[in-house]
Amino acid sequence: MLLSSARTAIFCGCRSAGKGFQHNSRSPQLRQWLVKRGQSTITVEAGASPAPAAVTVPSAATNRILGRWLLGCSGLVVGAVVLGGVTRLTESGLSMVDWHLVREMKPPQTQAEWEAEFSKYQQFPEFKIMNHDMTLSEFKFIFFMEWGHRMWGRLVGLAYVLPTIYFWRKGYFNRSMKGKVLGLCGFVFFQGLLGWYMVKSGLEEKPESYDIPRVSQYRLSAHLGSALLLYCASLWTGLTLLRPAYKLAETKSLLQLRRFAKGTGGLVFLTALSGAFVAGLDAGLVYNSFPKMGERWVPDDLLAFSPTLKNFFENPTTVQFDHRILAISSLTAITGLYLFSRRMVLPRRAKLAINLLTTMAYAQVALGISTLLLYVPTPLAATHQSGSVALLTLAIWVLAELRKMPK
Repeated sequence: MLLSSARTAIFCGCRSAGKGFQHNSRSPQLRQWLVKRGQSTITVEAGASPAPAAVTVPSAATNRILGRWLLGCSGLVVGAVVLGGVTRLTESGLSMVDWHLVREMKPPQTQAEWEAEFSKYQQFPEFKIMNHDMTLSEFKFIFFMEWGHRMWGRLVGLAYVLPTIYFWRKGYFNRSMKGKVLGLCGFVFFQGLLGWYMVKSGLEEKPESYDIPRVSQYRLSAHLGSALLLYCASLWTGLTLLRPAYKLAETKSLLQLRRFAKGTGGLVFLTALSGAFVAGLDAGLVYNSFPKMGERWVPDDLLAFSPTLKNFFENPTTVQFDHRILAISSLTAITGLYLFSRRMVLPRRAKLAINLLTTMAYAQVALGISTLLLYVPTPLAATHQSGSVALLTLAIWVLAELRKMPK
């Protein structure tokens, strides 16, 4: 009974206090004080509870992931370039006479399918002029060479596109990287279309010409050049993400060395591109002597075509002469870069890159001379082409090590 009376009294007292509070809270000054009091209490409580550390995306860790991905992609591009060179050297590039993005991924399986594919190939100039006595087993070899090159190209495309979608959704790209990866993916698709455009030039009937059917040297150079640009862009972006720039003193000598390295890299790229014209015209099979071309330093038929400009792109003699001049110029420039860098204090990695570039330049020239003197054997020619990519790789590495630190 006593407990029940006490409970009733407490309940009535709480109701009276509540009514008094509601009445007093109508005062504006009291309401403002209560709002401020509530905000300060929330701030104190938020500060008291330890918040989990926020993960910044993109970050140094995500940049390392992206850098490794792009280096892997650039490695796949190198594989495509080397495989494309071997396909060209084995004269296999015109064995597949149509192009389908998905359907051609499955090669012929049965004897009837192989005979149907061989029958299609027999309708085009390469078989009629060059390979009219080819057997089905020989056709299978050149078919699989071209098929492997095309499938590798599709693998390159997937290696760029699928991770791009994943990393984009994860938020790994900043605004600048988004533009770069979209450009790289677009370039991959362009490269595939350019490859088929090149092949088509070798399948066209040319009644006025009895020459060996071959793809246009212009389109071959565009195809190789775009692949090298894709490779350079991927490699450069990957290296800059993985390797932070050195804080080098911006001296006059360093600025000169950096400009020298850029010019040398451009010369190496141009020399590699001129090799596509040599391959497209089979210019390595003329004047198989060195250092002279035949009995002369400058051959008689150097400017045999008219107009004169046509010789630099369509005359095999001139194309080989130009490639020789560019190769010797690249070797001279790289040697000069090495000697100039010896007078400077550079980071260890930068010195290593320049030393390897110089060594590779001399090895590449030796490979080129050997390929020429031995009448372009396929294994040696493929090694020489791979050497040009290796030389370009080292030139980009040198530029990455010497790049200016971003502000």
